[in-house]
Amino acid sequence: MAGSVPGGGRPLIITEDPLLLDDLLRLCAAAGADPHVHHALPEPGGTADAGGAAEPGGGAGSTGWESAPLVLVGDDAARRVRGAPRRAGVFLVGRDLDDPHVWQRAVEIGAEEVLRLPDAESRLVDRLADVVEGAGRPALAVGVIGGSGGAGASTLACALAVRAARAGERTILIDGDPLGGGMDVLLGGESVEGLRWPDFAASRGRVGAGALEESLPELHDLRVLSWDRGDRVVVPPAAIRSVVAAARRRGGVVVVDLPRRVDEAVAEVLAQLDLVLMVVPGELRSVAAAGRVAAGVRMVARDVRVVVRGRCAGGLDPESVAGLLGAPLAGEVPVEVGLPGRVAEGEPPGTQGRGALARFCDGFWQRALGSAQGAPA
Repeated sequence: MAGSVPGGGRPLIITEDPLLLDDLLRLCAAAGADPHVHHALPEPGGTADAGGAAEPGGGAGSTGWESAPLVLVGDDAARRVRGAPRRAGVFLVGRDLDDPHVWQRAVEIGAEEVLRLPDAESRLVDRLADVVEGAGRPALAVGVIGGSGGAGASTLACALAVRAARAGERTILIDGDPLGGGMDVLLGGESVEGLRWPDFAASRGRVGAGALEESLPELHDLRVLSWDRGDRVVVPPAAIRSVVAAARRRGGVVVVDLPRRVDEAVAEVLAQLDLVLMVVPGELRSVAAAGRVAAGVRMVARDVRVVVRGRCAGGLDPESVAGLLGAPLAGEVPVEVGLPGRVAEGEPPGTQGRGALARFCDGFWQRALGSAQGAPA
């Protein structure tokens, strides 16, 4: 069984193909990685240096095979590393898209994936940059969407982020609705310095996780990426994908407030979420509207669950609402008396620890984070 890959360190490249090596060194430079290069993994009893000369007393461990956080094996070198110890983080890299035997060679060396250049260049740069940044378990990413207008999705998203941060989780709150007025307003931080979505409109390629986090406004112990109040700027879906991926890369919790209309940009976000909570007010017309929203979300999202806000006047209990929508019930949030007034006075949702909203959020995170870490939900 493959062992775990240690964090940090320098990736290892094994190839004798000069053209492939040039490409791999270029991609390493793009990711900010400084690799070790070996032209071949030696036979037991000797190790090869970067120039291919054998050194006595070495072995696979002397090349960095077992200690490197990532190993890139060129197609030309696959046969020569078949006897190396199995480990995670090995990738077979080449250019021949039509080679029918490539998968057999990948199995023989225990490769996680076959990467064909140039098509897989962005994927490889991402993996190399993960090594540089020391990426571990990605953040638990939760989206919140209203089943109808005025459902309270933004309020719940804000409260979830506030409670996660107060529980000590690294937390980023992302405003996914350009027409929503700005999540920073709910947190009382519309004038706090930091980047907003329009600043990322020209982003191309990978966004650094550390740089992203440090650039965002910090409010109530969490980072928030919001829209501003200026003229609407269209952020390309590719830029949105890169930003959300960067937000997840350092672990903790990412909460995204989603608009009800699923376009290409929203689909990019949904594809990266672990769970979507759909907030449905407790009345029949809202349940009917939520059915249409759910149909669009399910086309992309992996896991959609229902949060019922209040009780249906028509006698439907929360379980029945979830049943009508064909989605699991995540819970019920009673209407919290006095919440709108406190928000208007600058108190973000979720700060009242004994309130119904905070209690729901705390219980949700206990179950969700426990399940993500392998504990009973």
